[in-house]
Amino acid sequence: MCAAALVLGVALWRFWPAASAPEIAFDESVEGAQDVAVAASDETSEAPSGTAVVHVAGAILQPGVYSLSLGARVSDAVAAAGGALGSAAPDAVNLARIVADGERIYIPTQEEADGAPEGVGGAEAWVGEASATGVRGDGSIDVNRATAAELEALPGVGPATAQKIVDDREANGPYAKPEDLMRVPGIGAKKFEAMSGQVSVG
Repeated sequence: MCAAALVLGVALWRFWPAASAPEIAFDESVEGAQDVAVAASDETSEAPSGTAVVHVAGAILQPGVYSLSLGARVSDAVAAAGGALGSAAPDAVNLARIVADGERIYIPTQEEADGAPEGVGGAEAWVGEASATGVRGDGSIDVNRATAAELEALPGVGPATAQKIVDDREANGPYAKPEDLMRVPGIGAKKFEAMSGQVSVG
């Protein structure tokens, strides 16, 4: 009797339905969450839509790179850069033109505008990739327009100091007078005296 009960018990244990055993499920939610995180990161790294980034330079208060709304005009770019200087000739530029993303807008001085070739059509002569040299007709260096390479022509100015001059005018605005160069780190009274005869401001 006991032997029969034992055999029956073993049989029931061996053939008990597998469904009674706890089921192990593999949760793939972690991997899915990683995919979502990567997708979100890719999306946020895209450039903002609806803007035009332009470089405003020349006879303006605060030369630099500015983000404007799509459809903005050249006049909006000039306003974003603090407005034109008193020496500027804004009428030489088509202020009503719609700006394009990535373009360079140059506002000339009145002297530059007066010296433009006949028939150039000043409205577009100073916009886009056009660039005026920082070396004036008398050989002096206009520190508000000169490139770092052109500034190296000044006595005592090497690549590092030339770049400091460019960085300073972009951060603090154009130089109102040649003596303002002494606000640049590394340019003291002695160094300025050596270059003063070759410096001009536009």
